Amino acid sequence: MKSHAAGAVSKLVRLVLALFVSFVATNLAAAQSPVPAQTAPPVPAWAQPGSASHTQVAPPSDFHRPTTTFNTPIGIFDGQSDVGSAVVPGSASFDAASGKYTINSAGYNVWYMRDEFRYLWKKMSGDISLAADISFPDAKGYGDRKAVLIIRQSLDDDSKEALVALHGAGMIQLARRPEKGERVKDIEFRIGGRGMPAGESPDSLVTVSAERIGIQKHGDEFTLWVSVAGEPMHQFGAPITLHLDEPFYVGIGFCSHLPATADAAVLADVVLENAAGRVH
Repeated sequence: MKSHAAGAVSKLVRLVLALFVSFVATNLAAAQSPVPAQTAPPVPAWAQPGSASHTQVAPPSDFHRPTTTFNTPIGIFDGQSDVGSAVVPGSASFDAASGKYTINSAGYNVWYMRDEFRYLWKKMSGDISLAADISFPDAKGYGDRKAVLIIRQSLDDDSKEALVALHGAGMIQLARRPEKGERVKDIEFRIGGRGMPAGESPDSLVTVSAERIGIQKHGDEFTLWVSVAGEPMHQFGAPITLHLDEPFYVGIGFCSHLPATADAAVLADVVLENAAGRVH
């Protein structure tokens, strides 16, 4: 009787042991198997940047990607978002010692009927003064990349908005999307000078990039402010008019103008005042 019971226990122990070995082997194999890589969405032909053989065009009217938002404060801003969720996720950092924000982003454009860019934002109401020094660490980046100061109705990729931008090639613009889903309209400025150090001769026309740009909201009127070479900020060009419901989003951002390739912009000495007439 005892022998029979001992045999039964022995069989049970061997069964449990076999099941345990099988479980360990299965999970070990699973742990060692490579995790399939996440496949990024394909880049549509219309999103490719302009070149000698390709012209970038507006996206289809029904093309949208939901914005990816992180409600984590960064510097003076309440959160940050990949507006339009470019196929390569963006990132941003803030150095409190130097007061510099470094924004990394891919994105086909901030233009047409929708945007793709990394956006650091704060929800606000009333009048606004916003300004920043702009620099691009990689001097060889795409010429139409944009560091932007934007006041937007929402975080949707096709939001109503007013913005100022400094492009990698030096162009400055004051722009607006009059209504959600409409095409951006703008005023563009290109500054050049002769007798500059970068010119091949004293007569060469050389692009001059502004050191600092700003945007002011006074009621429904938006103006561009510029410091070209360290002089006090001054208004550049005529204002534009746009009505935004309160509250709205105010902040800084960057777009590489390359849909699947990230670049970076540094925005420093950022001034954000909840009043007009404070751009400096």
